Amino acid sequence: MVATPHAISLESFILKNTPALIERVFPAQKISAEAQKERKAGSGQTLTALGSYWKGRKPLILVRALILGSLLPATDDPEADLEIFEKLMAIDEAAFGRREPKLTAAQVAERIALVNPWDYFDYTLKGTKVDPTAIKALEFPCRLKDYPGLSVRWKREIAWADKQKLLAVALKGLSYPEKVALCKRPEECDPKTLYGPIWEAVNQHLGRFGIEVYSHEELVAQLGMLRFGQQPRVGDTFCGGGSIPFEAARLGCDVYASDLNPIACMLTWGALNIIGASPEEHAEITQVQQTVAESVDQEIMELGIEHNERGDRAKAYLYCLETRCPQTGWKVPLAPSWVISKTRNVYAKLVPNHAKKRFDIEVVSNASMVEMEAAARGTVQDGCLSYELGGKIYCTPIKTLRGDYRDENGVNRNRLRQWEKHDFMPRPDDTFQERLYCIQWITKETLSKSRQETYFASVTPEDLARERKVAHIVAKNLARWQEEGVVPDMAIEPGDKTDEPIRTRGWSYWHQLFFPRQILTSALLNKQASRLPEGLARAACVALFSKTLDYNSKLVQWAPSHETVNNSFGNQALNTIYNPPVRALHYQLGSARMDKIPTSKAIYRSVNIVSNHPAGNIDKQSSLWITDPPYADAIHYHEITEFFIAWLRKNPPAPFNNWIWDSRRALATQGSGDNFRRDMVAAYQAMADHMPDNGFQCVMFTHQDTGVWSDMASIFWAAGLQVIGAWYIATETSSELKKGGYVQGTVILILRKRSAGQQAGFKPRLLPQVRKEVGTQIQEMMHLNRRTEEHMGAPVFNDSDLQMAGYAAALKVLTGYTEIDGEDMTRLALRPRQKGEKTVVDAIVQQAAETANSLLVPEGLPPETWEAIGGIQRFYLRMLDMETTGASKLDNYQNFAKAFRVENYQAVMASQKPNAAQLKGAKDFKPRELAGTEIGETLLGQVLVGVQELLQEKDPPVVMGNLRDALSDYFQQRKHLQAIAQFIHDKLAKRRPEEARAAEIIASRVQTERL
Repeated sequence: MVATPHAISLESFILKNTPALIERVFPAQKISAEAQKERKAGSGQTLTALGSYWKGRKPLILVRALILGSLLPATDDPEADLEIFEKLMAIDEAAFGRREPKLTAAQVAERIALVNPWDYFDYTLKGTKVDPTAIKALEFPCRLKDYPGLSVRWKREIAWADKQKLLAVALKGLSYPEKVALCKRPEECDPKTLYGPIWEAVNQHLGRFGIEVYSHEELVAQLGMLRFGQQPRVGDTFCGGGSIPFEAARLGCDVYASDLNPIACMLTWGALNIIGASPEEHAEITQVQQTVAESVDQEIMELGIEHNERGDRAKAYLYCLETRCPQTGWKVPLAPSWVISKTRNVYAKLVPNHAKKRFDIEVVSNASMVEMEAAARGTVQDGCLSYELGGKIYCTPIKTLRGDYRDENGVNRNRLRQWEKHDFMPRPDDTFQERLYCIQWITKETLSKSRQETYFASVTPEDLARERKVAHIVAKNLARWQEEGVVPDMAIEPGDKTDEPIRTRGWSYWHQLFFPRQILTSALLNKQASRLPEGLARAACVALFSKTLDYNSKLVQWAPSHETVNNSFGNQALNTIYNPPVRALHYQLGSARMDKIPTSKAIYRSVNIVSNHPAGNIDKQSSLWITDPPYADAIHYHEITEFFIAWLRKNPPAPFNNWIWDSRRALATQGSGDNFRRDMVAAYQAMADHMPDNGFQCVMFTHQDTGVWSDMASIFWAAGLQVIGAWYIATETSSELKKGGYVQGTVILILRKRSAGQQAGFKPRLLPQVRKEVGTQIQEMMHLNRRTEEHMGAPVFNDSDLQMAGYAAALKVLTGYTEIDGEDMTRLALRPRQKGEKTVVDAIVQQAAETANSLLVPEGLPPETWEAIGGIQRFYLRMLDMETTGASKLDNYQNFAKAFRVENYQAVMASQKPNAAQLKGAKDFKPRELAGTEIGETLLGQVLVGVQELLQEKDPPVVMGNLRDALSDYFQQRKHLQAIAQFIHDKLAKRRPEEARAAEIIASRVQTERL
């Protein structure tokens, strides 16, 4: 338990009205780097082990930062506040030495200067330890390559604390992202080792409030008492994958989590009770899960359906679809590729069988590179059935095979038979048949070994007999299993995502997304779990069973590079596959074994409530609400999670039985527009009603549609909330899932209840207030940037942070009013929007953006030149400056284009990849793009034309003559032309030296030219 604060009176909330640290300072860049490292961990992330199919989890490090930032007080020393916050987050300079950086002794010795290096390192020369007197002759830090044969190792007796200090020193000089890349995440480190050294400084800084603590849990408890008079409770009414409740509980907060979706509730419960289980609970779950697995394994063994005649056991079965070609009448197997294993050069060879007018499939091992390249070109290419027969290529569109057409209402349909409730495999006359073509076997000699040997084999008649046996078992038991609730009997409801299996395969019920083998093993597992006594272990087994479903359906893909079966939800859709694999039982169980689930420290056992209800139906108070709400392009979880709901809805164990096992699509907050705003207002109004007057709300959202920004502001307005701060965090990473223009940042809005009383304002008076607030906010942040850069070598905030602070400053002013220009803001927020309508709010927010950007003069450009230009020129030069820092995220370009009112920013973009966006250089523009266009008529455009001409080897005097002729006010604009050209040179000197030299020629000639 957390120690009772020794010097705090429950009647004295001395922090009740004290601003929180997050209202004043927040190291957004550092948190961004940490958040991205966590994202890049992939399956190594703490909560993905419960179900990676929930894609929307926010990084735990970000949640921790928001909670601590909301509880810690802002004092009269913001730099000291930030220093303590960073120590608590383990993102300060000294912490990196304790975060186990991947530096060898030699690398450390080469990076630091020590008077007595022999106290820390042992030096050997060609295997012989070097005498210390000889070492003194070396120069330190020494480059080992200068001393052939010299090697360095840590002394065995070196104290761990001393080693950590040296590691921290060795990391100095590296950028923050470089340090993060070399070190473990804070949550991967031992808490006592990582945080032990910080408590003296924490207590000294916070001692004025009577705080004395030696753990995060104690700190959270005492801060909660001082601010709220009780243990702080963190609420999240869109809990999703559970990252917010989990991290709050791990810090020592009480938790109130809710979601409309029962799968979200189950994942959140799992985070708190499986990953957060005590060692004793973890052992209990492991034992019960093992008992279930052994029982089902015994049934499978007795059925004899996973072993061959040698006694080898199957690991994976590879299936494909098969269809009859309308051109030849042959039955042709369908697969985009016939490669089975890239590491062992195994592929499936199609051998024509003229007697049966179909292809036999032969598994070939140790194939040549030529054969493997040919196998990679499967029989499904560019949406068509494509194959060779008798030296001729036949090609038929898949949509033709399905019989796609549009009905009289313009709805896409096809002529596939819609499967009926009792169907679990195709009928003989269906368009698409399912065919087993390869089995991966584990040799019987290595079945019990940790390192098993496997091989791939063609399908034999005996294998097909076992397939028929499985189908017979399923046919015999399916109706009873469905009645008992161990196999789904739920129809697939049409929807944006659920239309895919209906349209492409004719599947109408959820159990049809599973092969007979998958239905059999999942039914047996589900049945065994349902027989367990109520309690933690049964609920945990059911939660983990859902993960096996993710890896064992017709939606999974075979990965020939690693010989593995990927999960069904590699992205956020129900993608049907032409050649899906099936995991045999023990491989299926491996995806959700408790001993593979990462463990965290046992969740602090206070009050952790998980409820299943709409976001607006809140019935518990929370000191702090942290939410990651749905937005315009949100994932359709209400549809895709029906995949799991169908299996679990009839026999849910406690506490899951208290939830409604239905997706309740009609109640899901989704999309955008009027209904979206109404639902969100209800949710945030309920949160505001269920928090103390000095409580906070932190709202995270990632978006593409700029209209969502306006929607969210309106929602908070109508909910009686006032924006008091905003931060911008880069949370996403490059991924194939993010192709197509997804933004990569998360906006964090900090909100409090709006003060009581009717406050009316008018636009002419509001604009000066907005400009003043924006200016004050930007100047404060830039001052902190300068100070932290002096002490730490890097600024805290980047341009995106500063720009978002401008928006927040405007919203801080605006959301403090209830009426503007005679219009009630709540009514305006809920009123339906007309397409293209610009409200008074839009105008004021745009003014705030322009004010913010007028203060953000790119480094190296004279302020008077920045003032003289606008629009596309500011956008181009601002982004050129950002590119020199390595910034390449598309959302940066999108945000600044909006701020500078540049509608067609794409015209100056060479790349719009989400994580590799880039401006065009002078040579990337086509001549017509720099003539008579928005950018071509500007000073910047003329400089780019000049650079382009110099790159084409035109004489400089000719180029300068063209430049003078193009600008009627050339001589009045000379200083700005020179400044722009010099700026381009400075920013491109390292990246594109040819363009930089050309720009320098222009700058030099403009500067020296006589009038």
